[in-house]
Amino acid sequence: MSEFRAGFVAIVGRPNVGKSTLTNALVGHKVAITSMRPETTRHNIRGIVQAPHGQLVVVDTPGFHRPRTLLGRRLNEMVQEALIDVDAVVVCFPADQKVGPGDRFITSEATRGGATKIAVVTKIDQVSKDRLAEHLLAVSELDSWSAIVPVSAKTGENMDRLTEVLVSEMPVSPPLYPEDEITEETEETLISEFVREAALEGVRHELPHSVAVQVTEMIERKKAGVLDVHVTIYVERDSQKAIIIGKGGSRLKQIGTTARKEIEALLGRRIYLHIHVTVAKNWQTDPKILQRFGF
Repeated sequence: MSEFRAGFVAIVGRPNVGKSTLTNALVGHKVAITSMRPETTRHNIRGIVQAPHGQLVVVDTPGFHRPRTLLGRRLNEMVQEALIDVDAVVVCFPADQKVGPGDRFITSEATRGGATKIAVVTKIDQVSKDRLAEHLLAVSELDSWSAIVPVSAKTGENMDRLTEVLVSEMPVSPPLYPEDEITEETEETLISEFVREAALEGVRHELPHSVAVQVTEMIERKKAGVLDVHVTIYVERDSQKAIIIGKGGSRLKQIGTTARKEIEALLGRRIYLHIHVTVAKNWQTDPKILQRFGF
């Protein structure tokens, strides 16, 4: 019988390389929000992978990038923090994008410590076999990896193999979390992330950086058996507030509908979602507001 193994894995890479999608696929549940917009992930989200002979605590990190604001610098600091005391580092390389200077920089930063280094080539369902072979060769030349695993989180191809590889690199250990646990994030954190994900859909390029969400109150309606969830969406300018609300409140209504479905699935119960939109001018560069938002 195989010895049980458990440990911590940090997932790093440039923005939009599939880190959050990979995290969700490994866990088997949605614990990290996904979007085509950069800087979607703003916290080190921990998901728990329950395998037959092991347990992985997977840390999904913000995309490592050249910061333009204080928020950007704080996000990069979060990535650096995630690399401390982990047992393995997964560096993601999307198969549909060529290896570039950003990948080389992240590889050098991510592999400074003593953790096992594993390269994961994501989005393999989007390229031909010849293109994938070229990409795997380019990735192999970046570092002396313990393993290089091509996967598609979308189709599930090779995900079981990746889990096996990661578990094999963990130390012998009893489980770190109960076997039915999938994340250590609070309900409030996940709710605010689901609302932010819904708010990011279909908006202009500059707006996603300016959107923050906080859960302000959760009130139980005992007689109705319903939970009232109050959240605030923060933006930096009045014009952005108008975009979020939409004509006649149409976008805000869609945000609420989309987020409510995710939140009800998370909580396993009926909720009423109340969304307020307010302006916090230049919050990305204000240390006090950033601290209030948890950065």
